[in-house]
Amino acid sequence: MKALRAYVDRPVTDSDAATRAATTAAQTWQLDSPELLRIGMNAIFVAGPVVLRVSAPNAPAEVSLELAQFWHDHGVTVPRAVRDDVLVVDGLSVTAWERIADVGTPVDWVGVGELVRRVHETDPHELPASVPVPSPTAFPWWDFGSLLERAAPALDEPARRGLADAVERHREWGAFDEVVLSHGDVHPGNVVMTGEGPVLLDWDLLCSAPRGWDHGPMLTLADRWGGRPGEYEEFAQGYGRSLREDPTTIALGELRLVAATLMRVAASIADADARPEAERRLRYWRGDPDAPPWTAQ
Repeated sequence: MKALRAYVDRPVTDSDAATRAATTAAQTWQLDSPELLRIGMNAIFVAGPVVLRVSAPNAPAEVSLELAQFWHDHGVTVPRAVRDDVLVVDGLSVTAWERIADVGTPVDWVGVGELVRRVHETDPHELPASVPVPSPTAFPWWDFGSLLERAAPALDEPARRGLADAVERHREWGAFDEVVLSHGDVHPGNVVMTGEGPVLLDWDLLCSAPRGWDHGPMLTLADRWGGRPGEYEEFAQGYGRSLREDPTTIALGELRLVAATLMRVAASIADADARPEAERRLRYWRGDPDAPPWTAQ
């Protein structure tokens, strides 16, 4: 398989540049003045009824518009683009999307499971040719050797050993027997509940991976992320199949926790604001029986 990069695999690090890009787009498209909602892999701004997404993608940003239309045509509910053009400002791409109102009800995990099943059943060859569908083995945050090295200055020996042992247990994680088209980042923060059901957000990590790639994070939702017990079972009901006992899915679920921890620990070396959450996560890897649930997924 060709080792493509994900559509977005690097964060927006310059908030001033992102703000300039969003402001220019709002002025060009005659939208309300944008307000920053959050910044990470993308900078997300709200401009009245419109969401402006500022990214540094690895493919032309028109790809995201084509993909959204594709999913609508195939019965997968995702945000709709409100413009079919892209504005590029200082290397950052701005796209405009509908602002979806969350009705505030708990996530309908049965409905999300149904959406993910439709994604997994989609033939990747039907996608627009420009949409990247990499193997997750190309994701930089799953290069555990490099991540352990980056995080090393902030790791005590018990935490380092716990993380390294998990990596060693699953060292063959990238030897996939079967792959399907996968969303790549299924968690509560990427679901908005509307009166018509769940809308699945953030398709930046669309990839070709085992079914467990989308199931694995759900297995640890209640234990590590403060989720409600039974949410995975609801997801599996909608999906039509449980992978709770599948060794590959279990491995991918644990390694997702390793990646999430190491990225936060590496960030904490330069960013004091990231340190409290990094410490919360390290308590788990030290084997602390009272390790609290994690936040900021």
